[in-house]
Amino acid sequence: MALLLLAGLQVIPKQLYEAASIDGASKWKQFWKITLPLLKPSILVALVFRTLDAFRAFDIAVVLTGGGPGNATELLTLYNYKLYMDFLNFEKGSVLSILIFLFTMGISFFFIKVLGTNPYSEGK
Repeated sequence: MALLLLAGLQVIPKQLYEAASIDGASKWKQFWKITLPLLKPSILVALVFRTLDAFRAFDIAVVLTGGGPGNATELLTLYNYKLYMDFLNFEKGSVLSILIFLFTMGISFFFIKVLGTNPYSEGK
């Protein structure tokens, strides 16, 4: 996430900050009016990637705990794997896979709806 946000910060033109400081804008005002709106696309990509990574955290739970003790650390993806491979319940496993996909797609669409605005169109 840090690399994505750093890349987003480096894309912002320095002339915007120079013009804002000449106009008398404080650093706080520059952050809210220049940095944050122009960094929204990078924040969006970082949030979507991080959300998808959270749902793919299967390997850590399997290697460290295997879902135990007593299913205390069993993640949704690990439960889905157990449905498929251990219990051979392909119907429930398929439905759960589709639900996981729809849930992550819904979260991604929510992030896109909230942060996916064009920063240059504000104020027109």
